[in-house]
Amino acid sequence: MGTDEMRIAVVGAGIAGLTVAAALLRAGIRCEVFEQTRQLRELGAGIQLSPNAVRPLRELGLGENLEAVAVRPAAIEMRRWDSDALIGRTNLGDECEQMYGAPYYCVHRADLHQGLLELLPAGTVRLGLRCVGVRELPDGVELRFADGTSTTVDAVVGADGIHSVVRQELIDDQPRFSGHTVYRGVAPAQRLPHLAREPKVLIWLGPGQHCVSYPIAGGSLVSFVATSPAGEWRDESWTAQGRVEDLVAGYTGWHDNVWGLLTAADSVTRWALHDRDTVERWSSGRITIVGDAAHPMLPFGAQGANQAIEDAVALAACLSTGIRDIPAALAHYERVRRPRIDVVHRTIRENARNHHFADGEQQRDRDRNMRESWSLDSSRWLFGYDAALAVRQ
Repeated sequence: MGTDEMRIAVVGAGIAGLTVAAALLRAGIRCEVFEQTRQLRELGAGIQLSPNAVRPLRELGLGENLEAVAVRPAAIEMRRWDSDALIGRTNLGDECEQMYGAPYYCVHRADLHQGLLELLPAGTVRLGLRCVGVRELPDGVELRFADGTSTTVDAVVGADGIHSVVRQELIDDQPRFSGHTVYRGVAPAQRLPHLAREPKVLIWLGPGQHCVSYPIAGGSLVSFVATSPAGEWRDESWTAQGRVEDLVAGYTGWHDNVWGLLTAADSVTRWALHDRDTVERWSSGRITIVGDAAHPMLPFGAQGANQAIEDAVALAACLSTGIRDIPAALAHYERVRRPRIDVVHRTIRENARNHHFADGEQQRDRDRNMRESWSLDSSRWLFGYDAALAVRQ
């Protein structure tokens, strides 16, 4: 089957699904995106895009858009929770682009989502169609929707998140609760002038929790993510409202710069954090999964969306490089991506542990290591990875 004869269905129109569609269409492969919501919009606050994702996004045609709406941070800084003392710094800026061929960006999720949507021809995304099941056939896949309709395609890509319906056809497992929740919010940059002097990703590490901030929306807003022990909270929704006063109370004793950041927001959302264990199988003959549907990660390394973007370009490359058939292409996609994801996943889970050390010997060893080993070059394994090239090797 030639690429111009394939018809691929993508389930889910978030960042992962839209990137898959853009990559497939650029490769000359027909696709449709089926989305359960009736009004397409990306919720949430900020997102960090590292060079391993920015390079392929540029190749898909998003370069000018990102340059217009995103912020290039000068550095990532780790700081102490109580004194704001610098623990470690990774320079970014122009040095990052020179070393890795693309900048590091901070962007509003809605801006990235809209940019991806604008890459797709009208009619590519079909709204109000909630997938309730998939059934693999000898030469295709049947998709069933909640309204009773169905369609048959040559292959299905599940980009439908951590509770993926498509994943359920492949893997019998459940999300793992981390014991943490995360508050997300944005604040006008004018309320936080001390954070606007030099655009940076700031990460304050403390006992049992940490807080991250960075500028988005061309520098007009500051996005933050603040973790906390979950207690009884189990809601897992981008729109679940938290209380600013609860957030601030959970950061009693933290430095005034953290307090000032958290109290600058008018409202916050709160999300219970889950991931899944890595698995041995992502694909069947004509069904595969990407992003959070395949490998949901905790947000302790800013790689969830970046790895979904890598998945998308790798999958498109596998389907367009002359591999003899769809099952062989999907098997190759899985062989290429799983070792990469295993390494990133382990790193994220390790971050979930070492970001939250209580003050003491472990914390001092961690801080010493960050001071001595944190550099832009030490991120080469992550930032320098080329997902499309990996397919061809």
